[in-house]
Amino acid sequence: MIKIPILDIKRELDEIGTETESAVLRVLKRGDFILGEDVKLLEEETARYLGSKYAVGVASGTDALILSIAALGIGAGDEIITTPFTFIATSEAVSRCGARPVFADIDPETLNVDPIEIEKKITPKTKAILPVHLYGNPADMDSIFKIAKKHNLKIIEDCAQAFGASYLTTNHQPPTTNKTGVWKRVGTLGSCGCFSFFPAKNLGAYGDGGMIATDSEEIYEKLKMLRNHGCRDRYFYLMHGFNSRLDTIHAAVLRVKLKYIDNWVEKRRQAALWYHELLKDVPQINFLKENPSGRHAQNYFTVKVTEKRKELQEHLQKEGIASAVYYPLSLHLQLVYQNLGYKKGDFPVSENFQEEVLSFPIFPQLTQREVKLVTDKIKVFYKE
Repeated sequence: MIKIPILDIKRELDEIGTETESAVLRVLKRGDFILGEDVKLLEEETARYLGSKYAVGVASGTDALILSIAALGIGAGDEIITTPFTFIATSEAVSRCGARPVFADIDPETLNVDPIEIEKKITPKTKAILPVHLYGNPADMDSIFKIAKKHNLKIIEDCAQAFGASYLTTNHQPPTTNKTGVWKRVGTLGSCGCFSFFPAKNLGAYGDGGMIATDSEEIYEKLKMLRNHGCRDRYFYLMHGFNSRLDTIHAAVLRVKLKYIDNWVEKRRQAALWYHELLKDVPQINFLKENPSGRHAQNYFTVKVTEKRKELQEHLQKEGIASAVYYPLSLHLQLVYQNLGYKKGDFPVSENFQEEVLSFPIFPQLTQREVKLVTDKIKVFYKE
């Protein structure tokens, strides 16, 4: 039987295993496991790649969100508007900082948060907007930027699934003669850009890790203190902080992988094109719209399945093909958020797509032959 996983890290190791082993061994020999040399170098290289002034390595993508919210001074009594259709870390970070997550429904074509719905949710307590670049597809950042500017709100980007994605913005600084806008990496469009290095991400460590990008020196200095128990100098504490440092061994591995990221994202995009071509005549499979002002990083290849999603998943599993539902229950319906007072029907677009989304295998080493095998099995299922 064929076996095609959602992600195959073993194949990645076949490609770069020698380099990653050397990188880990280098850290072991130096012994600088906490905030070591490779952390500093990765921060510099990531900032350069993204086009941000600063980058701060932290322990996870969730912590990247929490520390960003804390660095912006948002807490008890404040509200942050975000999407109900995402991994819980997005809203969990808001709650952990004592603020209230306020959900806004999603766009039915991209499944990213809908700017029109964001504006409806703004109150005097609103302090920030937290858009998610879902599956690697950039959100409508120009519209979000205009709303944030109009209401004097901060923007915190959740880029957990979007390392390597770009956005064509007209809200660039400084002014340019290019009337069509400027291409910028996601994560550089707000006050903070938050990245996850969970192994399943485009740029994944061999464990948990995260990064925050910012252009603000003030935020940068706060983030460095917040991740290290609130101190600038050892044993002298200026604020209540966290233990949230990116491990040096992970940083060393990520430095190796960062050199390959553009090539790997391009291979993911090519695999997505194969899926589009081979499934275009299957009426039960509907494609999400790529933001026309964005460049999708294809962390997940997700479609809308209009008929028999569960049965299709079972069929693929029997054939050795993995699939996944991201996400089966919108956040406003989760038990943990029952205190917020939301109910079924509050966000109909999000609730509709929790019943339809399905993600198929995608990773840089996925071959055209394997994509054809996956799509052939899908076609057989719907002909039965």
